[in-house]
Amino acid sequence: MEHMTAGDIAKACGGHLLAGDPQTPVEHISLNSNEMKGNDLFVPLIGERVDAHRFIAQAMENGAAAALTSEHSRAPEGAVGVWIQVEDTKAALQALGTFCRSRLPLPVIGVTGSVGKTTTREMIAAALSAGRRVFKTPGNYNSQVGVPVTVSEISSSDEIAVVELGMSEPGEMTVIARIACPDMAVITNIGVAHIGQLGSRENIYREKMAVLDGLREGGILVLNGDDPWLKESRAKDGCRTVYYGLGEHCEYRAEQVRISEGYPSFTAVCRGVRVPVTLRVMGLHQVGNALAALAAADLNGVSLTAAAKALESYVGYQGRQQQFESGGILFIDDTYNASPASMTAAMDLLSSLDRGGRRIAVLADMKELGEEEVRFHREVGTHVGKSRIDLLLTYGNLAEELAKAALEERPGLAALHFRERQALEKYLTDHLESGDAVLLKGSNSMKLGEVAQHVCRYYH
Repeated sequence: MEHMTAGDIAKACGGHLLAGDPQTPVEHISLNSNEMKGNDLFVPLIGERVDAHRFIAQAMENGAAAALTSEHSRAPEGAVGVWIQVEDTKAALQALGTFCRSRLPLPVIGVTGSVGKTTTREMIAAALSAGRRVFKTPGNYNSQVGVPVTVSEISSSDEIAVVELGMSEPGEMTVIARIACPDMAVITNIGVAHIGQLGSRENIYREKMAVLDGLREGGILVLNGDDPWLKESRAKDGCRTVYYGLGEHCEYRAEQVRISEGYPSFTAVCRGVRVPVTLRVMGLHQVGNALAALAAADLNGVSLTAAAKALESYVGYQGRQQQFESGGILFIDDTYNASPASMTAAMDLLSSLDRGGRRIAVLADMKELGEEEVRFHREVGTHVGKSRIDLLLTYGNLAEELAKAALEERPGLAALHFRERQALEKYLTDHLESGDAVLLKGSNSMKLGEVAQHVCRYYH
């Protein structure tokens, strides 16, 4: 937040000062009382288990300049810093995010979808960097409380911003889309992630399309033209719709798609312009992500040739198909999260590799899939059974169902199931060989990322 005072924040939030100087400069928002960048506003959120109001004093001791509060009608005796009373700290944070966005003259690109949001965000930022100074969402600040913080960090030195918009419950997309107020919205796909909270794929579709509630008048909706839910969808009146994909109807299209040792290349075609693209991230599904990035760059004045060149430098994001080689073994760490679509794409990637050794899939539970979670795991298991993998290692109760379906599809498949993560780690450290390709994938809560780190250190 540039040129912002405590008084400005109180006005933006509809609150009033209980203590402190209204002219106190405030530059950042912190949701963690232990993490301050300098001149921070601490926002104490009330969670299911913890009410962060009890950490206000600690935040001040750690360098916060101001704090919001909904639990004080007057500042405590001897209070340090600026105290701003609001009715609801979460709502006040969102109001502040909306105010920060209203002061920004630069274009904002909002990115959402069931699978691939972060990778597409990163690719768009990489492509735009060929011609613009780009701000992008830090980490996973993509929620009702993360997006306001993200927007507040955009500065006058930035020329364009790429903001990830995530949601896991009904109505959430409308809230964050209205805070981000994007000039362009990109939807990567409609899958079943968070179907446990949203109830059906149709509800997920409606929730993702609610990004239009925040899309500015005259804005552009960029859709995956290969997705069955999106290929015939359109933006609201007054906004333009652009499709990307492999289909002839796509304005940004990929032709001559090839894959070599897991890495895709293709020719991007747009309005008669043809540009060769070679990626340094694995998997054919990355072609769609790259097309979205090229579309976003071209529609914002960056040449396709320059954007394609910039994409060649993108090597992935932590926990999302990161590749490491240790002891002659290729590790693919795709442990940040998992859904049926991303799990299937990961199996296709592993199947495409020919390193001379075994293709080993280490798969854990996919979470938040609702009442049909067993069916989704079994469907992925059937796909695994049809793939070219040589060894399947599973961890978790739901992953056991996946393994059963894989063995029903291919009875001869070598497969082992583990009930303890430590036992899985020990097996990997004892049995991997040079030439093996090992893919690790599961929902973040299954902590396969820790397995990946442990095993990579062992073979280093």
